[in-house]
Amino acid sequence: MFRKVLEGFRFKWKSYRHRFLPWIVLNISKNEKTLRQVKGRAEDKLVPDEEVSQKLVRLFRDLYGADRRVHSHEQVAGDGDKARRGHDAMFRTFGFCIDRKPSTLPFAGTGVFITKGFVPRGATVAMYPGTIYQTYEPIFLQSIRNPFVFRCIDGVLVDGKDKGISKMVYKSCSGRDRMGPLAMSDSSWLTAAPQNPLAVGQYVNNCSDERPANVCYQELDVPDAFPVELRRYLPNVNYGPDSQRPLRCVVLVSLRDIRAGEELFSNYYTIVH
Repeated sequence: MFRKVLEGFRFKWKSYRHRFLPWIVLNISKNEKTLRQVKGRAEDKLVPDEEVSQKLVRLFRDLYGADRRVHSHEQVAGDGDKARRGHDAMFRTFGFCIDRKPSTLPFAGTGVFITKGFVPRGATVAMYPGTIYQTYEPIFLQSIRNPFVFRCIDGVLVDGKDKGISKMVYKSCSGRDRMGPLAMSDSSWLTAAPQNPLAVGQYVNNCSDERPANVCYQELDVPDAFPVELRRYLPNVNYGPDSQRPLRCVVLVSLRDIRAGEELFSNYYTIVH
């Protein structure tokens, strides 16, 4: 009985701790070696936005071509086939693959690993999927017991939880924003087999001084010129139907060379001056 109570408390604490100021201060001090400090969103760029956008377009064009070849042969692809095509496309265009596996950290649950190939410094390694909330939009119910809410430097939030009310909200908004037969976002990240292999960034675990960050978050506003037929692979959607702002995406960029077998670690905290 006591063990069940302890496990329940541990689960609730994992969901709440990132909102508990003393815990945040303590963990910032544990991550001083890799703590990121920026003067504003414009300086939170390891690589230019244009380079990130071009890399995404390259990957998505490969995915789009593979999907069209399957449809032209009137084949019915299962989730496993779609995920496999995604990993093949990633290896062809980026030279590496990532996937979710049990983390090497105790009690950390799922982590993200380089499973194949080699990641050079400055590469786009993953994307943080989820519903985008502007600073004036409500997210109270969705945020309860939700450790996957990412806060951008300007206060915009990304809800990367793939279960419960967060999942329902994303699917509803994704279905709403179609352009005729064209999907404007990808909801497959809500499943165990996302067709966009990058869309697992919400499972990258926090670093420590013993396990320094090897990736960092970088915010990207999707440009208007982004090909409309490739938006189906973007794992983000605006909560508001009439948002006049560009779609916000968050990518994870490698801070150093990373080899196959390594787990990805980011720093959950950025100090903005």
